[in-house]
Amino acid sequence: MSKTELPLFREYPLLGERLPRVPLGEFPTPVKKLDNLGRELGLKRLYIKRDDISGKIYGGNKVRKLELLLGDAIARGHREVITFGAAGSNHALATAIYGGEQGLHCSLYLVPQPNAHYVRKNLLMDIAAGADLHFSPGGYYALAAAKFRVLRERLRGGAVPAVIPFGGTTPLSIAGFVNAAFELRDQVENGRMPEPDYVYVAMGSMGTAVGLMLGLKASGMKSRVVAVRVLPLEAAGERNVVRLYHRATAYLNGLDSSFPRYELPREELDVRHNYFGYGYAIFTEESVRSVEMLHRYEGIAIEGTYTGKAFAALADDAKSGALRDKTVLFWNTCNSRDFSARIREVDYRRLSPQLQRYFTENVQPLDRRAVSA
Repeated sequence: MSKTELPLFREYPLLGERLPRVPLGEFPTPVKKLDNLGRELGLKRLYIKRDDISGKIYGGNKVRKLELLLGDAIARGHREVITFGAAGSNHALATAIYGGEQGLHCSLYLVPQPNAHYVRKNLLMDIAAGADLHFSPGGYYALAAAKFRVLRERLRGGAVPAVIPFGGTTPLSIAGFVNAAFELRDQVENGRMPEPDYVYVAMGSMGTAVGLMLGLKASGMKSRVVAVRVLPLEAAGERNVVRLYHRATAYLNGLDSSFPRYELPREELDVRHNYFGYGYAIFTEESVRSVEMLHRYEGIAIEGTYTGKAFAALADDAKSGALRDKTVLFWNTCNSRDFSARIREVDYRRLSPQLQRYFTENVQPLDRRAVSA
């Protein structure tokens, strides 16, 4: 798909000229009506946006962001990218896979998280993708290590790596999800689904949710984003959302003055905090129940850290009657592509001892139930 074929770039051609992009994903991702699960929840119009199959090798929401982030790195002449995440980070893995496809060497700075089966799989795929993995005891240490690496290369006069932040969220990458909202508008206009009243989405580093909020407004849709927080409050509270929304708006307006500078009134902001549980990447009963429901009724995979918590909010709202006679869209941001064949022969002992522990220590109890779904 060329730049000009993206719905956002059709509407704002100057953005298409000025935003660097490499095509990585398979867009538009399908919209599917969830009849079986809708009957179970008492919803006549329940739909899912299948970003879980956004790429051939690896799906999820990170593909849309990386089209721009990697495009920018290549346009600036970088040959390596550095990024960050928890040990089982989907963003870090997607960067390794798609960065490697584009000929970029990838260095991943990973920090501790609760253990789960997906952590093991992602770490093995990090190796298979050819990434260099560096363990850090916390986020500040990871950032400091990366800054030192960049500074060292500058002083040596070597090739300086591009640095992509945790979650891949920047004003540039948010444009990927502004476009996603335009993509949804096209699907509504083409009769794939009615215009949703509510769009439920997991909110981590906020780029996906903020991009959808901005894109839905820019595309003229009235849909309201329900952002379900899955990171600590200090990282993803309302104040952070508003600040990032305004930064993204200013960035796009700076590239193309015909893109309006939208505001985000607090009364239009719907962030749910009650599904976070006891911490990042700690599964909850509600999130595992959501994993089981999607699999049982629709054969669709979600997981316990992000999408399970987001769907739990939707399910509770449905059961309370708050969504009666509404059109509801669940935006599936996880990956459902099976890469098990690529990691079958990968030996976890190639990892540092700090990362090997995810293979020798037990996973969290609720994850065992989620995997059996």
